[in-house]
Amino acid sequence: MTPSLSRRHLLRGVGAALGLPLLEAMGAAPAPIRLMVVYAPSGKIMPLWTPKETDANFVLPRTLASLERHRANLAVLSGLAAKQGNALGDGGGDHARAASSYLTGVHPKKTEGADIHCGVSMDQIAAQHFAKSTRFPSLELTCEDSRQVGSCDSYSCVYQSISWKSASQPVPPEMNPRTVFDRLFGDSSLSPSQRASRQSVLDLTRTETARLARNLGPTDRRKLEEYFTAIREVETRMHKASPLPASAGASPAGIPTSYREHARLLFDLSALAFATGSTRMITFMLAREGGLRTYPEAGVPEAHHSCTHHRGDPDLIEKVAKINAFHVEQFAYFLDKLRATPDGEGSLLDNTIAIYGAGLGDPNAHDHNNLPTLLAGSQRHFKGGRHIKYARNTPVTNLHFSALEMAGVPVDRFGDSTGRLDSLADLK
Repeated sequence: MTPSLSRRHLLRGVGAALGLPLLEAMGAAPAPIRLMVVYAPSGKIMPLWTPKETDANFVLPRTLASLERHRANLAVLSGLAAKQGNALGDGGGDHARAASSYLTGVHPKKTEGADIHCGVSMDQIAAQHFAKSTRFPSLELTCEDSRQVGSCDSYSCVYQSISWKSASQPVPPEMNPRTVFDRLFGDSSLSPSQRASRQSVLDLTRTETARLARNLGPTDRRKLEEYFTAIREVETRMHKASPLPASAGASPAGIPTSYREHARLLFDLSALAFATGSTRMITFMLAREGGLRTYPEAGVPEAHHSCTHHRGDPDLIEKVAKINAFHVEQFAYFLDKLRATPDGEGSLLDNTIAIYGAGLGDPNAHDHNNLPTLLAGSQRHFKGGRHIKYARNTPVTNLHFSALEMAGVPVDRFGDSTGRLDSLADLK
């Protein structure tokens, strides 16, 4: 056995560096809590999202039906608001304000120029705290390109970011799974042509892997094999998902043409990043606010944003509802992955706090007052299987404040938070 194996040990090869999952050989330290924020933009059809019943006797409505198998690890939260997403005298621009204010609790300065101003986001507060113990302070992901130049929704396009390192420094998300994979497993120095023809990162680290395995017990060897199988599966899927060359009008190499496969690859990479301790903070924008992405896989070939301005049209409402449910299905897949991944004495799901939500409720009204919000994961900190209804205009940043506390991140307050979300503490 190797009882002194470091939690930050890397298996190295030429152009590769693999972090390890939590093994018995690393000692008896408890598994750390990870934080995940999944942002599902452009509002929801709220009657199909919000349970009619409260507390434990609630029925998951149509949009949330795919989460039934995770009911015990899920809390549906109603009544939370993002006041700073409102116009507050600034006129149009609800989509830009929804994204930029969601994790900051700060009203963004209305500008289409370089004089941007917002606030430090919750995830970056966590990232600064976690940086001393992880390879990467945080990861920022997306399934739809977030422009960083020009005007978007009467604001500078940089306000499409939900992550802000400082009041003037947004953190743009990455949408290419291959780029994320290379960052996690140390292959970023290779050229695109080298990456296309390279060996598996598992082959590149074969010598060190064999040396390590000889000193591990049977349980750890099994965990290591399961981990390598997960990496090999992601590599294979990325290779199969590569679209036609860009010259043929397809997406850049590495980005699947299927939204479902794109989202699930990024969720799989998120689980691997958490399992290896590469990071403890991830934000994932399923699409951009006010985006024009279409969802033929969900039966909606029209642009998402166009459908959200439904003006009561039943056909458009149905299309938005299909997109809402399709996004939730991808989140359910992620929770499946966390539950299936061993971590310490439990699973990654036991050691992750995941928030699913956004800065808009009713998309037709551009409502920032009753936000679609889910809390999933670790039952060490809150009791799931509940629909909790809060007083109108309770700051959504109170949830973010609570999540930071659950993960052991010291914080007095941030943005417009007034403190922890008290009802969650009552549910321990």
